[in-house]
Amino acid sequence: MFGAMAAYGTVAKRSLAGWGQFLFMGLIGVVLASFVGIFWHNDAFQFVLSFIGVIVFAGLTAWDTQKIKEMYDPMEDGTVVGRKAVMGALTLYLDFINLFLFMLRFLGDRR
Repeated sequence: MFGAMAAYGTVAKRSLAGWGQFLFMGLIGVVLASFVGIFWHNDAFQFVLSFIGVIVFAGLTAWDTQKIKEMYDPMEDGTVVGRKAVMGALTLYLDFINLFLFMLRFLGDRR
């Protein structure tokens, strides 16, 4: 899923910039709902939260990939390019880890 969304973000012709605001709001909502989920243990709530988390981080993967592709400028020196590469890799790494964790919660066994 991560690879498919990263490929979509790379080859998409239309701008995904409009997605960014909604996905960031969704991210804030997932964080707040996760905080509520710590105190309120409900399997249905956790299932819905996991489903929404998968959708949010899948979208963030495509959006971040396109943002990283648009940041590339061949005229910059090595230090700026290196910093952008590290930040882009960190962003995609966090998207991957969170997507993986939410998919585990979504598909995992609830005993």
